[in-house]
Amino acid sequence: MKQRIIGIDVARALAVIGMIIVNFKVVFGDSGQSWVHVFASVFDGKAAATFVVLAGVGIALMTNTAIKNKDHKKLKIARIKILKKAVFLFFVGLSYITIWPADILHFYGVYMAMVLVILKCKQKTIFITGVFIIIIYPILMMVLNYENGWNFKTLTYQDLWTFKGFLRNLFFNGFHPAIPWAAFLVFGYWFGKQDLHNNQFLKKILWMSALFFIAIQMVSYGFITLLSEGNQETALELTEIFGTNPMPPLPLYMGNGVAIAFVLISSCILLAKKFEKSTIIDALNKTGQLALTFYVAHVIIGMGIIEIINPSKIGKYSIEFSVGYAIVFSMCCILFAILWRKYYQVGPLEWVLRKITD
Repeated sequence: MKQRIIGIDVARALAVIGMIIVNFKVVFGDSGQSWVHVFASVFDGKAAATFVVLAGVGIALMTNTAIKNKDHKKLKIARIKILKKAVFLFFVGLSYITIWPADILHFYGVYMAMVLVILKCKQKTIFITGVFIIIIYPILMMVLNYENGWNFKTLTYQDLWTFKGFLRNLFFNGFHPAIPWAAFLVFGYWFGKQDLHNNQFLKKILWMSALFFIAIQMVSYGFITLLSEGNQETALELTEIFGTNPMPPLPLYMGNGVAIAFVLISSCILLAKKFEKSTIIDALNKTGQLALTFYVAHVIIGMGIIEIINPSKIGKYSIEFSVGYAIVFSMCCILFAILWRKYYQVGPLEWVLRKITD
């Protein structure tokens, strides 16, 4: 059995910290100094995308040996395990969706169930499947109304708890709809099937993804600037189509998310190899191993503390407070991970997940 790749857990830790910054900004408030806004907006849609890509990498690492050796028994066990994990995450996410409507875990469960269909496919087929899921989304938007169910002023979904509304939200126009967001997990699965111990491959994918990311930014900026012809209103309308915002998740955003995820994961694997003994790498490695616990904790504990202290001010805090609190909470998570891993192999929620899926 190959040694666990430390860099993947390091990337997972950074993705969760990025999600904490984004989500605290959304919930507590984001008015204030522009430079803090610019810093926080760096993580918008990218941290969550990386989190999903990493799930695909994890599934690949879990199934690679069984698929390579054509061990049908081991692959069947892995399939059942993935399905159980998907069901668990789906219901954990749903359990607190009333507190946190932008939950990703219940969507995450659906992506995992979807990837089971392509588990034994060739790498080329997996890659094409990811591209297809991304391309099909704008076609769906031509047929279906993206704004259906939404009140964008309050960011609330009107008919979420109706059968039709729930399915629409889950697969088409929720915060992280399965089409096209499942593509992130598919590309992660493709990435995890590569030789992640090969530094040459990692450097190649890092630079190619970085160039692809820059190209998308240039295409996005170029189209908006040229077509708007200096008209601010037109520019705003064009940003919805040619921008790289996560809502709606159009191809430029999706390509952006995949590219930045590949850059981050490749960088983390390379850096973790080089600085394996580093205190920072060790701390982030342990934090990444408790990613599920911290994702749920940032909603229940992180948001819950402010809800108890001053519920009337939620949504009205400055961005300095939101980002500062997110950083302090993330530091507490890192400290907790270091202490917890001294005594236990897995995190609290990870332990529950293991018990259910094993």
